Amino acid sequence: MEKTYSPQDIESKWYQTWEQQGYFKPGSDPQADPYCIMIPPPNVTGSLHMGHGFQEAIMDALIRYHRMLGNNTLWQVGTDHAGIATQMVVERLLEAEGVSRHDLGREKFIEKVWEWKAQSGGNITRQLRRLGASPDWSRERFTMDDGFYKAVQEVFIRLYEDGLIYRGKRLVNWDPALHTAISDLEVIAEEESGHLWHFKYPLTDGSGFMTVATTRPETMLGDTAVAVNPNDERYTHLLGKTVTLPLANREIPIIADDYVEREFGTGCVKITPAHDFNDYAVGQRHHLPIINIFNHDAQLNDQVPEAYRGLDRFEARKRIVNDLDALGLLEKVDDHKLKVPRGDRSGVVIEPYLTDQWYVKAAPLAEKAIDAVEDGSIQFVPKQYENMYFSWMRDIQDWCISRQLWWGHRIPAWYDNQGNVYVGRSEEDVRERHNLGDTALKQDEDVLDTWFSSGLWTFGTLGWPNADNDPNVAELLKTFHPSSVLVTGFDIIFFWVARMIMMTLYFMKEVPFHTVYVHGLVRDSHGQKMSKSKGNVLDPIDLIDGIDLESLVKKRTAGLMRPKDASKIEKQTRKEFPDGIAPYGTDALRYTYYSLASTGRDINFDVGRIEGFRNFCNKMWNAARYVLMNTEDQDCGQDNSTDYQLSLADRWIIGRLQQAEKAVTEAIDHYRLDLASQAIYEFFWNEYCDWYLELSKPVLWDDDAAPALKKGTRRTLVRVLEATLRLAHPLMPFITEEIWQQIKVLAGAKGDTIMLQPYPEADDSRIDETAIADIEWLKRVIIGIRNIRGEMNITPAKHLPIYFNNGSADDLRKLNDNRQFLAKLANLEAITWLEPGDEAPMSATALVGNMEILVPMAGLIDKDAELARLNKEIDKLQRELEKVQNKLGNENFVGKAPAEVVAKERERMADMEATLDKLSQQCTTINAL
Repeated sequence: MEKTYSPQDIESKWYQTWEQQGYFKPGSDPQADPYCIMIPPPNVTGSLHMGHGFQEAIMDALIRYHRMLGNNTLWQVGTDHAGIATQMVVERLLEAEGVSRHDLGREKFIEKVWEWKAQSGGNITRQLRRLGASPDWSRERFTMDDGFYKAVQEVFIRLYEDGLIYRGKRLVNWDPALHTAISDLEVIAEEESGHLWHFKYPLTDGSGFMTVATTRPETMLGDTAVAVNPNDERYTHLLGKTVTLPLANREIPIIADDYVEREFGTGCVKITPAHDFNDYAVGQRHHLPIINIFNHDAQLNDQVPEAYRGLDRFEARKRIVNDLDALGLLEKVDDHKLKVPRGDRSGVVIEPYLTDQWYVKAAPLAEKAIDAVEDGSIQFVPKQYENMYFSWMRDIQDWCISRQLWWGHRIPAWYDNQGNVYVGRSEEDVRERHNLGDTALKQDEDVLDTWFSSGLWTFGTLGWPNADNDPNVAELLKTFHPSSVLVTGFDIIFFWVARMIMMTLYFMKEVPFHTVYVHGLVRDSHGQKMSKSKGNVLDPIDLIDGIDLESLVKKRTAGLMRPKDASKIEKQTRKEFPDGIAPYGTDALRYTYYSLASTGRDINFDVGRIEGFRNFCNKMWNAARYVLMNTEDQDCGQDNSTDYQLSLADRWIIGRLQQAEKAVTEAIDHYRLDLASQAIYEFFWNEYCDWYLELSKPVLWDDDAAPALKKGTRRTLVRVLEATLRLAHPLMPFITEEIWQQIKVLAGAKGDTIMLQPYPEADDSRIDETAIADIEWLKRVIIGIRNIRGEMNITPAKHLPIYFNNGSADDLRKLNDNRQFLAKLANLEAITWLEPGDEAPMSATALVGNMEILVPMAGLIDKDAELARLNKEIDKLQRELEKVQNKLGNENFVGKAPAEVVAKERERMADMEATLDKLSQQCTTINAL
């Protein structure tokens, strides 16, 4: 093995080998229990971000684990065509050439999109490979490929024929820049500073005014009522009357509705059914007219007075406010914080907009989807997310599935000149089925929402609806559907998870998956959401391969519109990463993800943690080098002969391995990858490396040790290491493969890759409780001696005499059985067992149970010098503590500083106080000597 661990030298090599050898494909044993995961298809335009990295690492660990368990595994991979995102990418490329999509026309534009997809659309799949993901790439799917298109078309047609799809005019989230409806998930509502305008609406009978408050004055021209709470005594006498809508001069009614909050503003609310979702619902309940005052550019249309027609909505806002002020109808303007909905792609303010769209009747589909979770056919992990699922599903609204784009699954509907609609698989199919002859037909211009097509993901990727005429498809569906687990974030439980459940139950008559594992979101080290505008985004590939400071600054500030934002983020980046980001390798990054992967909780990602797990990789590498140096070209029992003898330490580490195997398996089975990674880390670092490797030296380096005992230790060294590599492989695939290839022959293992080796299975019969108890006793003794050395500032190289006092008969037995180990590992010159009545020397003391470990201080330390050193440390620490106490005693600091800053200062103060207490105790001990 190379002296130094270098992930870059091994990762690409092994990934290429795995993929070329077909190791990612389902197993050769079709009788094995199947295990299947369908990847949540990332956007074809996308790049791997921290959330992707976290999610894909979880799925890969589960797949590799079940592959090693012998399951017939399929990790189905693919990408989503990402209608809006992809169309925007290609349109921008065309704009750079001075061409628009309208110049090209629909067909030519679609050709350009396919060209872009072929050249640049595979970036995220290349990055998934870099992360070590092991899906079956030979089965890679795309939501716009021919087979998947047939599935999407078939689902639309069947739902339409079954009366579950219809076309209607309803309110949608409208993006005035992209000219399309978008889903709620594509709307980002963040708090912004705005205003609350208070306008007087004159009562039509001339008896006074009603004052309404609004954050969107431009929509008042579409008002069709003023509403009050039915229990608001201030206005009950006005119910049934009307007001005259200013500027529009329309008479509109005063109505009562529970929707109105008495405490908001004046308690009077303008109702604009065509431009607010809540108002739309009020309008439906009260049968109010619906007046759309915008066109698709969010400019005012012919439904408003002529003076405002053609104005942009925000220009119209200014003019309407000024005109109402001039009329004496503007009562006041308040500063107001409000949630402003913006399109996540365009960044413009989204308008609720009344348009003709295609809808799925969701309520009939939701009933069985609710039942499937209630009866346990589908289980959520953590279970609490079932409540979120139920709350959405029991209040489900019809689902808008059409988008005003060119890129996507075009809706298979045709219209004649009379507006009649015909749904079919092609224009020829429509003509034939409806006897339309030469009737002029035009296909619907809209495409389907990508959530509609991705809702078919679990069965569409396996070849549905071709099961009846293709035995391979039938076998795939039979074997891998329903899939085993869906790994996803909570933010798309409704948008994707619920819709997959509804669609799959309807068409497949079975659930799409048995378990939904909901992971948290990845945030920065302070718990803040990662976003480009905050400058706190981390790229997983940068963490794997490293990036220099200047490139990182350029990357983080690219595309920021305001120079002051770019300047702030550059300063922040230079402070956080003065040397750029070092290359940590894939295994260290993955292990960091797993260490944070407690079910359902958001994770705060700190680069310091990945550095710690890079050290863990180094530890594993160096341990393997030690094992090889002591076992290569030696008899390690590769032939399975029995002429070896196991030492106490051998029996101990074998037993601890069984316990670690049990803990890791149980944790993975319960989706607690944080506990699995912790169990592997603690076993390998704290027990195998820190203790067992040291305990092996007295045997291996003792020329007088029996050959059988040496063989037993060599055998244990390599076999425990080999088992640990298999245990860790699903979490850190590259380093485990590299080391396994080096030691497999010594460990008696056979095969071409660790990926296909059996996962370790605990054997309780190999747990030697006596050996475990004895070694744990030995460890406590050694730690006690080391603590005394540290507290008394005694060099580890100094040979010490020690005394045991007040020990039991069992303590004496353990001492006699382990004198050799103890003397070597604690660096002792003499060991004395004190009988009752023997006088104990003046000593520093450590306790193991009731037994005292005594280290005589005479001649070991300069008492005065040590006290001077400790007092100097105490003085320095007291001065620092006083500064922190003064800061925390300052009300301005505590009240104004961020909570996490105050918490860190309190933590510092507690640490200093604990250290001072410890130093004072050491002074007391030395003074007593």
